[in-house]
Amino acid sequence: MNTFLFAISIFASIIWLIVLVLPWRPWLNGETLEPEPLGDCDLSELTVLIPARNESEVIVSTLQGLVSQGSGLKIVLVDDGSDDGTANLARQVEGIDLTIMTSQSLPEGWSGKLWALEQGASAVKTPWILLLDADITLAPGIIAALLAKAKSDNRQLVSIMASLRMESFWEQLLMPAFIYFFKLLYPFRLVNSDFPYVAASAGGCILLETRLIAEIGGFASIRGAIIDDCTLAKKIKGKGHRIWLGQSHAVVSSRQYDGLQPIWDMVARCAFTQLHYSIWLLGLCTVLLLALFVAPVLGIIGGEGSAWVWSLVAYLAMMVAYWPTLHYYRRPSAWALSLPMIGAFYLAMVWTSAWRYWRGIRSQWKNRVYSSQE
Repeated sequence: MNTFLFAISIFASIIWLIVLVLPWRPWLNGETLEPEPLGDCDLSELTVLIPARNESEVIVSTLQGLVSQGSGLKIVLVDDGSDDGTANLARQVEGIDLTIMTSQSLPEGWSGKLWALEQGASAVKTPWILLLDADITLAPGIIAALLAKAKSDNRQLVSIMASLRMESFWEQLLMPAFIYFFKLLYPFRLVNSDFPYVAASAGGCILLETRLIAEIGGFASIRGAIIDDCTLAKKIKGKGHRIWLGQSHAVVSSRQYDGLQPIWDMVARCAFTQLHYSIWLLGLCTVLLLALFVAPVLGIIGGEGSAWVWSLVAYLAMMVAYWPTLHYYRRPSAWALSLPMIGAFYLAMVWTSAWRYWRGIRSQWKNRVYSSQE
């Protein structure tokens, strides 16, 4: 047993140390964007497109966050079959140029969000478009900062990973780690480079040149994508355009996850999609997560001699790699101790996603079920 723990602790230590020294530093927070006081900005060259399905709890704060962004801003909200008064609440927000569209019936093979975006994009006449989720609140000046970033760096797509709500116990425990895992999967520095094989964006807030939508064949070209944000980024980068992905405290998700179950469902709806529905990748993911997150704890508890030492090295390297994310989101450093447990939770969520897929449910969200046969 001690020989096994020694071998696995060596493996885990090597991987975590490699993560720390990789040239693109996926664990750091070098790609950030915050607004600066810019006065009254002319945003007449931009339209905000918001798909909304039963968003009565958040839509008012989202639209109010657009009021102080600048003058000339146009907003198109596509009401995707809401039955909770989302559209009526949106109409009550003053000080915005708002157009509300009612989504047509969802065609076969489309995800609801992408069908809403496809319809809304037809109403956009400005050279820039901001795809904004209905639960995203923007601080004043961030849209101007996004535009400035795109123009000054010659980027055709600029996206921001929203700061997730971190108020309940489960949100505080899990949300920073999920952002951290995303950064490990899609290192922002590689995303933002000309390296063609790594592309990603964060679907809550994506600014892009409107012409690119037609260039990639409209949202119809990705109509069935569950992880639509990264699929869109891959399409656009694949066309030779430059993209940028970063973090910001000025882009905030107000979506509430007060218990473990809604967070579990949120991850499980796309985790197996991330693995391309492959049983082999699922097996590899299982081995890696167990080795990197669970084995170091077992080695510290039950290992002896070198196995104990290397398990401790792996655990400390794991914590060091996680600390910058906790610091950025103003979480106590002690939360880093919980990362092995979070890794185990995430593995269970991945298996939940796979199990649902094998039962015929590819994804489930907003009272819509997407069959694994589609």
